[in-house]
Amino acid sequence: MPAISQLRAWWAQRPPAAGAAVMATGIVSIGLHLTGYEFLSRISLVLACAAWLALAADFGVRLLWDRAGWLEEACTPPGLTAVAATTVLGTRLSVLGWQRPAEALLALSAVLWPVLLLVVLRHWKRRMPGGVFLVCVATQGLSVLCATLAAAVGPVWLAHTGLVLFWLGIVLYGVAFAHFDVREVVRGAGDQWVAGGALAISALAGAKLIAAHHVNPYLWNDDDSEVLRAATVALLVLAFASYCVLAVAELGWPRLRYDVRRWATVFPMGMTAVASLSAATALGVTGLKGPGQVLLWISVAAWLAVAAGAVHVMITAGTHRPTGSDRPTGPLRSRAPR
Repeated sequence: MPAISQLRAWWAQRPPAAGAAVMATGIVSIGLHLTGYEFLSRISLVLACAAWLALAADFGVRLLWDRAGWLEEACTPPGLTAVAATTVLGTRLSVLGWQRPAEALLALSAVLWPVLLLVVLRHWKRRMPGGVFLVCVATQGLSVLCATLAAAVGPVWLAHTGLVLFWLGIVLYGVAFAHFDVREVVRGAGDQWVAGGALAISALAGAKLIAAHHVNPYLWNDDDSEVLRAATVALLVLAFASYCVLAVAELGWPRLRYDVRRWATVFPMGMTAVASLSAATALGVTGLKGPGQVLLWISVAAWLAVAAGAVHVMITAGTHRPTGSDRPTGPLRSRAPR
């Protein structure tokens, strides 16, 4: 059937960065839930689950029958989207009240995280694109899921584990920034936004840990709580600032051609919105809800635009053989001189 052949042709071109599509769809679902658009949120959740299952199947098939290709992809930071996407989906399921599936996804991501993280860190280079910040995103994604489950089902050790991962994620952000090619801000194909998304998910992790403390007031002492609040506020401010810088760079140096790495633009947009909405509740700052809602609808519009581009590529993939101009050069191949 032509439709199936087109889908297979498109899927064969899929780099590991396509996992960002699950992350983007999942975080949009969370944002829509937080703003009361539950029907749209459930639709997004179904799409995220379907995409995650497809990626999980591809992950397993490559691991079993294409070990060399799997290792090649696992050595790149976008390979960590497997962890980040799993934690985002698990967080949404926990918010929905499905704690057992969320716990299963936490266990799966906890197994994948150290393996993929160590492999990626061993293959780092100088002047890397924005995907380098996925070491922070994956770590903070685990922190968010731990804190969410701690608030929902109560284990204190989950909250403490989430706190350790929160601070580790901040350290990894600093290390990643030292390897980031800042010129990608004005010429990146979309994954440069992960630099801001990593700050936003760090702020979300802080907000979730504060929310867990509201459920169990014995989690942290007063000093720890104040430090956590201050760190969350600082991270949120930095996330907003990076959002503005990246948005201005998009306007000054437009890059309108579709690229699969544009999903890595939608995710940080949605994550900044969700971090703002969650911090508004956790910190008791209602003034953050308005900006969060505005940013959410911007991310929804971006999701629709990128989804339309993906559908167009899928349709055309079955009608002509992809050329170098059609296919992305890969999420980690920086154009900076070595």
